[in-house]
Amino acid sequence: MWSLFGASARAHINFDNVDPRRKVLVKVPNKAEPVSLPIFAGTAPITGNVRVVCPSPTHHQGCKVELIGQIEFLYESGSRFEFISVMHEVEAPSELPAGERIFNFAFNGPEKPYESYNGINCRLRYFVRFTMVKTWSNLVEEADFFVHNVQPAPEINTSIKLEVGIEDCLHIEFEYNKSKYHLKDVILGKVFFVLVRIKIKHMELTIVKREYTGHGANVYNENETVSKYEIMDGAPVKGESIPVRLFLSGFPLTPTYRNINQKFSVRYFLNLVLVDEEDRRYFKQQEITMWRRRL
Repeated sequence: MWSLFGASARAHINFDNVDPRRKVLVKVPNKAEPVSLPIFAGTAPITGNVRVVCPSPTHHQGCKVELIGQIEFLYESGSRFEFISVMHEVEAPSELPAGERIFNFAFNGPEKPYESYNGINCRLRYFVRFTMVKTWSNLVEEADFFVHNVQPAPEINTSIKLEVGIEDCLHIEFEYNKSKYHLKDVILGKVFFVLVRIKIKHMELTIVKREYTGHGANVYNENETVSKYEIMDGAPVKGESIPVRLFLSGFPLTPTYRNINQKFSVRYFLNLVLVDEEDRRYFKQQEITMWRRRL
């Protein structure tokens, strides 16, 4: 970058303790292409350094590093809510000589209570911001990172048993082995046809993610089909039992989020869909809970 007086100072933020196996590809603000971000646990300290290069002596009114946790509503420009903001002064007003200068930072708290999230209508992001305050134009550099939080296994995890029926035409019972699944789990179940008097063409199981944003009267929700799994292709007969086995590890799932900072929620539903030969659709939906077993 060039100013009226020549080349401007540049800054680059580096994180410590980055595990190359724990990265995620994410679309971040002001970047044309998705970038690979390091993943940290919510309890982990965030440490690193800022490398500042000054082509010529640079006067400034102070340098600071901030750790920020922020929720953004994508449908409202400028709608941002900070739930974490910690600032460290790293340099008093002075003149930086030409060359390279390294500023170390360490944020040992606070705990980062929420997971990072990139959704349809909202984004929860964590980032470190370096600011050099100058007379004409501040030097500002940001670096995002992702937070994942491991959750304990649920103490109670009951099976799901439901029925779908049309009087004197169709009666189906289906069962899933549990109602709470970790992100790499397998959904096991079975579908039993008690009564079949309409011609079923095929049956599928979908996972639907429902995102709720806002609060009160201004709540927006968006549905996204995360997966679609064909259970059966062809007409079933009375008394037939069809097994269900759906591996979750290949799908872009998050844990279930409930009322995060009173701004948004993310819930998941299993949707059993039957289509007859006249392309009429019959479905039954059941909420499930997703949780993260490991980073």
